[in-house]
Amino acid sequence: MPYAQTIDSEFAIVGGGVAGLAMAIAFQQPNRDFILFEQATELKGIGAGFGLAANAMRALDLLGLRSEVEQIGYYLNSYHILDAHGQLLVAPDTQAISEKYQQQNFAIHRADLHLFLLSKIENQKLQLGKKAIRLVQHTDAVTLFFEDGTQHTSRFLIIADGVKSPLRQQLIPASAPRYSGYTCWRATIDNAQISLDKGTETWGKLGRFGMTPLIHNRIYWYACVNSTPNNLLYRDYTINDLWRHFGSYHAPIPAILRQTKDNDLIWNDIIDIQPLKHLAYDNILLIGDAGHATTPNMGQGACQALEDVAVLRDALTLEKNVRRAFLSFEKRRLSRTKYITDTSKRIGEIAQWDKSFPIAFRNRLMRLMPARLAQKNLNKLLSVDFMKTT
Repeated sequence: MPYAQTIDSEFAIVGGGVAGLAMAIAFQQPNRDFILFEQATELKGIGAGFGLAANAMRALDLLGLRSEVEQIGYYLNSYHILDAHGQLLVAPDTQAISEKYQQQNFAIHRADLHLFLLSKIENQKLQLGKKAIRLVQHTDAVTLFFEDGTQHTSRFLIIADGVKSPLRQQLIPASAPRYSGYTCWRATIDNAQISLDKGTETWGKLGRFGMTPLIHNRIYWYACVNSTPNNLLYRDYTINDLWRHFGSYHAPIPAILRQTKDNDLIWNDIIDIQPLKHLAYDNILLIGDAGHATTPNMGQGACQALEDVAVLRDALTLEKNVRRAFLSFEKRRLSRTKYITDTSKRIGEIAQWDKSFPIAFRNRLMRLMPARLAQKNLNKLLSVDFMKTT
């Protein structure tokens, strides 16, 4: 039966991450009726840094945001994979890829991007401190129930509240996050003493260590170690523990760790979700990590969220019936996001090998591999036009 009570808005967006904020900006441009709900009482961008590859920059271009985002990103003209001694394993030709796809690659601090996106959203369209814990789907509406006891009814709901989304798990009980097999520390530090000028990721027996410069003379680094989930030992790790663990790795890794303070550390297990069979559920749509969370091994989490927003805005322009537009979005996004989730999972498993013989074999193969094969996954990702409708 149709929902007879008051409709509070045409659209509700749940989640104030990259996907939700970008979606709000996209809705403002044609002046759609929407409200964005975020559980945090302050939006400041939890995390450290991430990459915005050429496909993300194209999505931002379509949303009219690229030139401003470029001002807060650090241009990456290379990103090398190294072994524990600092010897080159793979050097993807990111400059050639940028020229081919007419977009550049950037590294950006999550907080910088969040604050930029937030600055574009009208205050009355955003409600903070609103944790959505349950939904009821009606024939022509969706009612959200919040932890504070309030509720909101909209005609359509866009779920963008991340990999641990309680709303997605209500819709799809089998979609609980899955553990990757490794855990991760991240931090952002000052670059004055290190003078890092290029991005690298090191693959070694003890784990992975990645680093990249950011604007304002900062460094974003991360370290991944194989572990059981929710390992209490690693939860309490300090910088001294990480320095002892990675101290034998090549420069400037030990110096970067010495430069980091314990209160700079962010720790979490790496998780994703098994690719879903659907993203559209009548008048409900899943986007971003809520719909297709991936491990960070291809640097595509935020990039795919931005693609989602560009594609959804296009689908809603081409198809006035919102339910049909949601189904069109699903058709255009499912296979691409599944490829990225599956490929990223496989890359992470190989990168986290911790036995000497397989590592030696992997490293030798990577050094001998022709460049076109070494960046096969990257080329496949970027050669597909994510805006194609068929």
